[in-house]
Amino acid sequence: MNVLLVHQNFPGQFKHLAPALVKRGDRVVALTINEPAAIAGVDTHRAVPQISTGSKLPWAQEFETKLIRGESAFRKALELRAAGFEPDVIMAHPGWGDTFFLKDVWPKARLAIYCEFFYKSDGGDADFDPEFLNSDDPIARNIRLKLKGLPQKLHFPMANRGLAPTEFQKSTYPSSFRDRITVIHDGIDTNAIRPRDNGRITFGDGRSVTRNDEIITFVARNLEPYRGYHIFMRALPALLRKRPNARVFIIGSNGTSYGALPPTGRNWRDIFLKEVRSELDMERVHFAGSLTYPVFLELLSISRLHIYLTYPFVLSWSLLEAMALGAPVLASDTAPLHEVIRHGENGLLFPFFDTEALAEEGARILADVALRRSLSKNARATAVEHYDLASVCLPQQLAFVDAVANDAALAPILENDR
Repeated sequence: MNVLLVHQNFPGQFKHLAPALVKRGDRVVALTINEPAAIAGVDTHRAVPQISTGSKLPWAQEFETKLIRGESAFRKALELRAAGFEPDVIMAHPGWGDTFFLKDVWPKARLAIYCEFFYKSDGGDADFDPEFLNSDDPIARNIRLKLKGLPQKLHFPMANRGLAPTEFQKSTYPSSFRDRITVIHDGIDTNAIRPRDNGRITFGDGRSVTRNDEIITFVARNLEPYRGYHIFMRALPALLRKRPNARVFIIGSNGTSYGALPPTGRNWRDIFLKEVRSELDMERVHFAGSLTYPVFLELLSISRLHIYLTYPFVLSWSLLEAMALGAPVLASDTAPLHEVIRHGENGLLFPFFDTEALAEEGARILADVALRRSLSKNARATAVEHYDLASVCLPQQLAFVDAVANDAALAPILENDR
């Protein structure tokens, strides 16, 4: 079978699927915009846009950028077709416009789109945190979100199926397309990511921390409100007062992945650190920045308490990696967590905005050895049973690709959505 994988940051969510398709004998071609990671057996092509947006209207700039990318991918697809490539299945992340015109090049190919998240103006992430709504014009926000969802919506009439990593992420999509979405997580390699007795992090001055130390971890790709960094920092002074021997490692960069940008010239990390810095013993607070993956796993392996917060948004891989390592988890009681964390069994949940509850529950976990052991054991079991790459997720992903390939011609059920 010929499979075309499309992702602007290839391999992205296809990093396990791509080599598995190659291994079983499929011909795999990848189409991307940015410099891709090399995967043996995958024929990768870049569609680099030659122009940039010229629109002066801010709301139009993002969509025009996607059209430019779509046109670039369209031209590269024509080259691939001219060279004889005809995909049976196109698996694509539709969020950046790369896939707008691929069905015009290969009308017989079956198309499956990766359904990561569908933005809406109410009842989701956009209106979740009142702290960041007051300065946001609601009319501008609604227009921005409607345009942000348009690229995906344009794919609904031509996509045979969708693939979402969680039930929550599926639930964000319009009901007219939701029935076509299958839930299969990207997968965690729980054989490699497993509890370690000898984990150790060594500082530049030679000092080390191990599982014998009281380590708290907090992880986000970027330290920003969408992942609750502001709530965590406001709770941290009380938590460290309750646990005078604890040390916290905060992992993440200073950029902005989602949501509002910080004031010009500043970053969210420093803004919220400044709020509480006078109340913190900074000898016990370590900003680790962006770590290499092995060091990241090593640090999580010695964590006695892993704190995870998120708006109603995409669930982070880091949460499941922490659970696979057996880290006791305290997480925000928000929708993405409800299908993963069973309160009191494999983790604890607290109200997102309740900094006092975060500090109290965090201190309770750290003080209760039996509770930590129970949470750790059950967190690991959840990761293995439901999210293991080799035994659960990857076989389901391969079966999904086969099912897409065997789909009949696309039924016109969604024509009215155009």
